[in-house]
Amino acid sequence: GIQSLHAARHAQRVVATDISSRALERARLTLALNDVTSVELRLGDLFEPVAGERFDRIVSNPPFVITPRVEGVPVYEYRDGGRVGDAIVEQVVRGAADHLSPGGTAHLLGNWEYRDAMGGDGLARVRSWITEAGLDGWVVERERQSPAEYAATWIRDGGTRVGSPEYDELATAWLDDFAARGVTAVGFGYVVLRQPVRADAARFVRTEVINSPLGSAPTGIGDHVLAGFRAHDRLAALDDTALLAERLSVAGDVTEERHYWPGDENPTVIRLRQGGGFARTIDADAALAGLVGASDGELTVGEIIGALADLLEVDEGALRDDLLPRVRELVVTGLLTLD
Repeated sequence: GIQSLHAARHAQRVVATDISSRALERARLTLALNDVTSVELRLGDLFEPVAGERFDRIVSNPPFVITPRVEGVPVYEYRDGGRVGDAIVEQVVRGAADHLSPGGTAHLLGNWEYRDAMGGDGLARVRSWITEAGLDGWVVERERQSPAEYAATWIRDGGTRVGSPEYDELATAWLDDFAARGVTAVGFGYVVLRQPVRADAARFVRTEVINSPLGSAPTGIGDHVLAGFRAHDRLAALDDTALLAERLSVAGDVTEERHYWPGDENPTVIRLRQGGGFARTIDADAALAGLVGASDGELTVGEIIGALADLLEVDEGALRDDLLPRVRELVVTGLLTLD
């Protein structure tokens, strides 16, 4: 109900689905109390009620809690999608490809298992789902738990008292379930997907771990992430020669921090800090800090690098090769903008 209510503020038509008829009844009441008439409610599992339909935006907080599929473990419909492991998150990611319009985006929460297979990298598993579905994606892991920590979180969430025989039995079931798949950890976070506008468009699939607090973002992190997709699209059309001819501006929320030994004129540490977005902290050297500081929309990237090469007394070609990949990263992550 709450997601459809928010979605109605940004769309002329919303289709909301749920496997629980009770949840739909409550959503219908919530919508009526708020005088929202643009939402259509449908009963069914995940994408089944919208078979054959495509949307400009999909929003989902699927029931992703990993639950042992054995007798004696309670089933909580609101959090448990009835699949094994993280299969429901994989199903939503892959299924979004069949229901997004060209350029459409999907925004969801989820968790993913780190398994002994694929080198134990859970984010690599999510990346493979996105790539095989033919989608663009940006995945941000915000937290990671051991199997024991994960089991404790959700057993307590179900109301079972720590130290009781029931708690110990459930903990054993959870740990046995994880062990059967070689699970070493579980990651939680955001997944943003996009349907490419064209089949030949340059793909963008980014996975990263950011467990620090978010920056100042009154409207949430979504606009920042979508700006990153757009920045990628612009950069994909620019080879290095074209990028050198571009003019950049430093974002208004970026500050610089320097540390010095007393009496020393050269800083020992230079950091660029982002006030909004994911509040990134970038360790910079003199060259990168100089480029960012000079990016005011007046000089081209090539002109700035040429001046820095003279100032630092280094080879311009080598400096260019070093800085351009880092410039691209700062543009995607929002510290620099293309004018």
